[in-house]
Amino acid sequence: MYRTAASRLRALKGQNATRELRRFASSSVVATETSSAGGLFSWLADGVSSSLPPLHVPLKDIALPPPLPDRVEPGNTKITTLPNGLKIASQSSENPAASIGLYVDCGSIYETPDSFGATHLLERMAFKSTLNRSHLRVVREVEAIGGNVIASASREHMSYTYDALRTYIPEMVELLVDSVRNPAFLDWEVKEQLQKVKSEISEMSKNPQHLLMEAIHSAGYTGVYANALMASEASINTLNGEVLEAFVAQNYTARRMVLAASGVDHDELLKVAEPLLSDLPSGTRPSEPEFAYVGGDYRRQGDSGAAHFALAFECPGGWINDKDAITLTVLQMLMGGGGSFSAGGPGKGMYSRLYLRVLNAHPDIQSCTAFSSVYDTTGLFGIQVTTGSYFLSQAVDVAVKELLSVASPGQVDKVQLDRAKQATKSAILMNLESRMVASEDIGRQILTYGERKPVDHFLKFVDEVTLKDISSLAQKLISSPLTMASYGDVLGMPSYDAVSRRFRSK
Repeated sequence: MYRTAASRLRALKGQNATRELRRFASSSVVATETSSAGGLFSWLADGVSSSLPPLHVPLKDIALPPPLPDRVEPGNTKITTLPNGLKIASQSSENPAASIGLYVDCGSIYETPDSFGATHLLERMAFKSTLNRSHLRVVREVEAIGGNVIASASREHMSYTYDALRTYIPEMVELLVDSVRNPAFLDWEVKEQLQKVKSEISEMSKNPQHLLMEAIHSAGYTGVYANALMASEASINTLNGEVLEAFVAQNYTARRMVLAASGVDHDELLKVAEPLLSDLPSGTRPSEPEFAYVGGDYRRQGDSGAAHFALAFECPGGWINDKDAITLTVLQMLMGGGGSFSAGGPGKGMYSRLYLRVLNAHPDIQSCTAFSSVYDTTGLFGIQVTTGSYFLSQAVDVAVKELLSVASPGQVDKVQLDRAKQATKSAILMNLESRMVASEDIGRQILTYGERKPVDHFLKFVDEVTLKDISSLAQKLISSPLTMASYGDVLGMPSYDAVSRRFRSK
């Protein structure tokens, strides 16, 4: 009985499937006939063609855009100096968005014992209440035009940037200038930001990379470049609105400021900005901050079982000596490095010397990276390493050998150098595709050089770097006093004199 029922069910399913196939077959015939009669898209061909044209055939009565040029010349940077000394600079583009920044020749190197940490707090107080706007109104005005504002502090500069559609240039400039010129420094806002600064200090005290970079500066320099980039626990107790007002009044003067913009017509920018900035006091430029590079050693025991250390040397001249600065950039790209795990995907930087010769050869080294910090008249270059405490002494030996290797003629081949030069040029050009980077580049170059040098100027220097330039610069670097910093389980760290002698006996 069950067999009979099952066979009948299979027969019934077969009949239904046959009906479905017939239905679909007849539908496809109808669809084909409909298509041959004109089809769904027949209107594109005015109903004349019986089928769609191939994709490589232009559609009838459709105007094609002109072909893109093989090369697009970058817009020229125009600079206007107001009577008070403030410079307004811009570079036009066809981009519908614009980035405008106000850049001040004032960073932590201009802090005094009475104002230590001021630039760090000023960064956090940016775009808060002004004498004309509440903080809420600032936020709402930025939101209304879909903009983005950001401030940053470095050792030499302060920057305030506004990014939005170029149709809102008047609103962008007015709010930007008001935020920089007329900060209210309300007591409750200052206290609120001081608490956030305190939390930030606590977080950064657990960041080995940040600790090492700060230690390299404090141990390697005497004078202003030893000033910390961030506020300290001690300085928090002395910072307040009055300290910020005095610091801004002394340093935010017209001769030390540049309003720079990317994607903006210069005449339009000048028309909006000049009335807002022409009455800013010129001020007197302070004497150049005094400093000296002396080298030194910094050690801090930590709770982690890992050991972090950095070896660094001075690159004298900084960006003022732009040829050496560019060669240093190529050298950093040549050495490269990274971590044993790369979140950016396989192959990223894998052909750099520190990857091939260190990370691939020494599994006990977790990360090894070349770094540089270049300023107007000085700079630092070195290697930063993370390893287990049991391998610390050997890791220091490996880092020393790598620095000595690039200083020895014949140790770097042309293939490696060409790869580093291409990577350097690629990084420069890709960074300048960003509006905010472009406006920052304009502002910082004018503060450093008094003009904006074209990108071809730097690319030409990259192309001209030779193997001899690399070894000569590396020899100059390691002939300066060694700066050494370590953090973590560093009981096995070799002595400063022992490591320094390795470079003296090269």
